[in-house]
Amino acid sequence: MDNSKEMYKEKSKQTFSNQANIYDATYYGKHAKKLYASVIEKVNDFKCTKVLDVGCGTGTILSLLSKNESISLSGVDLSEKMLDIAKQKLDDRVELKLGDSEQIPWANQTFDAIICTDSFHHYPEPEKVLYEILRVLKKGGHLIIGDPWMPSPFRQVTNRLLKYSKDGDYKIYSKAEIIKLLTRCGFSSVNWSRVNASSFIVTAEANE
Repeated sequence: MDNSKEMYKEKSKQTFSNQANIYDATYYGKHAKKLYASVIEKVNDFKCTKVLDVGCGTGTILSLLSKNESISLSGVDLSEKMLDIAKQKLDDRVELKLGDSEQIPWANQTFDAIICTDSFHHYPEPEKVLYEILRVLKKGGHLIIGDPWMPSPFRQVTNRLLKYSKDGDYKIYSKAEIIKLLTRCGFSSVNWSRVNASSFIVTAEANE
């Protein structure tokens, strides 16, 4: 990765490390919270039994999912401080690892679902992340992404300004862009929908 893209990852790591103790009460934490019900609904609809949360942050959605004891749960995050908060919320049944979404620290075809909530727009190498997700997903497994949404032309203006942001945001995706990206990286059955005025959810399957 070139230095400019590595910079986004470092900004994200620093931002979330600094916010770890208060993240759930911040704008970012509240925005993510509005996506949780929709993501959990998809996990239940797909009857997922082994789920990885990529960019799990403080572990709130894992905590909610852990109420279903039939689901085996794992989480990975770039920020050690965010994981420290997650460990306070979760019992030992949830496996947490420090790691990069471009190098997910699990073996091939481990999970039947990957969730990624309010994290994907931080990834400067989205193709690498999606190929890694494909690697650790079982064939026919499900990817569930919940992320920010903006209408045109506000999205285009925001994306031009993000390189000046200190928070590590990389790109806000349109419906067409995220569907094209997922399809190009080997996913099928891509289904996109709005969750609210500022968020979308997209689901896709790992090709058989």
